[in-house]
Amino acid sequence: MSTPKLDGKVALVTGASRGLGLAIARGLKDAGATVIVSSRKLDACDSAVASLGDSGPGSAHPYALHVGHWDSIEPAVDDIITRFGSLDIVVNNAGIAPLAANLVSVTEGLWDKTIEVNLKGPFRLMAVAGDRMAAAGGGSIINISSIGAERPSPPEAMYAAAKNGLNALTRAFAQEYAPTVRVNCVMPGGFATDMSENWDQEFIGKIVDRLPAGRLGRPDELAGLITHLASDEAGYTTGAIIPVDGGRTSVY
Repeated sequence: MSTPKLDGKVALVTGASRGLGLAIARGLKDAGATVIVSSRKLDACDSAVASLGDSGPGSAHPYALHVGHWDSIEPAVDDIITRFGSLDIVVNNAGIAPLAANLVSVTEGLWDKTIEVNLKGPFRLMAVAGDRMAAAGGGSIINISSIGAERPSPPEAMYAAAKNGLNALTRAFAQEYAPTVRVNCVMPGGFATDMSENWDQEFIGKIVDRLPAGRLGRPDELAGLITHLASDEAGYTTGAIIPVDGGRTSVY
């Protein structure tokens, strides 16, 4: 039996208690990583870890972390390194996507919260984790953006702006901690997760009709790419912004 490609690696996945984050955590665990399943609420992390099970080459562990709280990030990173021996992979997945009925009604508080969770927190986590990874000799950071960063609509303007900023940070941090730390970004489109279960068929139809792929994505299809980017197999890939959207960004 071949050695799992992430055997011996420690990975932190933010926003991992559900949806794409949970699928990413599962993929990393199946590849042999020790996965830190993180979100704001510890009970949600506990449930996510339980759903991942004890079998397989890797392991999963709950960890409460609010990425929007700047001062909590450095202590959390150092605590993870102390407890698990290293931090080799960070997946910046946590985010919120509030929709606005119209842009003039957006409050300053909602704007600040959207930027805080989707942009400010990932910036600080990349800065601290990247610093520790560089000192240790290597690592991989993967940011989860959105096709909204390149195909924004008015209701998602705040979210799209934050994700476009995350794309820019990806390229900057790929230079900041080069050559030992690789920093990449994926831009998911519509995926069939627990969130999509609340979408009506008309809404799904509008998404699918304009996709060359002709369907929503499966979470494991994104998780497979993340696992690849986290591994040494992607050693020459850094500073990349990769759409995973069924071809949405190819359609104008």
